[in-house]
Amino acid sequence: MTDSSTGRRPAGSGSVHVTVWGDGNTDRPPAVFVHGILTWGDDDRYGFTAQRPLADRYRLLLMDRRGYGRSPAVERSDWAVDAEDIIGLLGNGAHLVGHAYGGVGALAAAVRRPDLIRSLTLIQPGALRPAERHPVVAEALARARAATAALPGDLTPEEFLRGATESVGMATPEATPARLRAAAATMTELPCWDADIPLTPLADAPFPKLMISGDWEGAPEQYRKYAGEPLIACAAHIAEAIGAEHLIVPGYYPHTQQPERVNAALRKLWDGTAAA
Repeated sequence: MTDSSTGRRPAGSGSVHVTVWGDGNTDRPPAVFVHGILTWGDDDRYGFTAQRPLADRYRLLLMDRRGYGRSPAVERSDWAVDAEDIIGLLGNGAHLVGHAYGGVGALAAAVRRPDLIRSLTLIQPGALRPAERHPVVAEALARARAATAALPGDLTPEEFLRGATESVGMATPEATPARLRAAAATMTELPCWDADIPLTPLADAPFPKLMISGDWEGAPEQYRKYAGEPLIACAAHIAEAIGAEHLIVPGYYPHTQQPERVNAALRKLWDGTAAA
């Protein structure tokens, strides 16, 4: 049962927690949102809080991936398991939005059950391997593999959170219990950048696709070099490969820094699908 004061309820499967907004909007397919690392579904900083205005016409299901937010603990977060959880939330069909690590789970879910996808939106997905022939992406993959192998076994969530942000010139968010739980999950999860997602089935799928990425202007230099440039190349490659419209907005966290543009694009996509 949904708590009307918070808009939250557990997912029907019992495996993951889902924040629900616009629960009365049942005349259109819902939209499932899947978050990235160091965050959770309705996190104000990195999550999808800025997309709440879309609940005026659509029911929004903000999934907390396993080990994150209010979902149960898990030994190791896994994009392939995320895909199964996503499929469980699609019901008879839904729009799907995935950011970063969540974009990889969304890609995998769309490959497995294209019949349940009404539209697919990817916000800077972290699947680098499909674009590994690009030299910038190949270098990023090698760097990520080496860094993962070199992580010290006694690293604490506090140290990881600080290192993951300060090392690329970003401000470290407050180390709240929820943020530290997200950091702990991020530390041990199966790397998403090495996910071998086949793109041909998505190119052949009939549902509309949208890629959203930032231009990374204004990002700290290290963050742009080590994260932004590979993600820019990856987004362009995947968008072309699957036949997605590609929206590029200023900044490097599109849905939080440019919510009006992102929300307008989502609304146009969803309304267009309904009209079709």
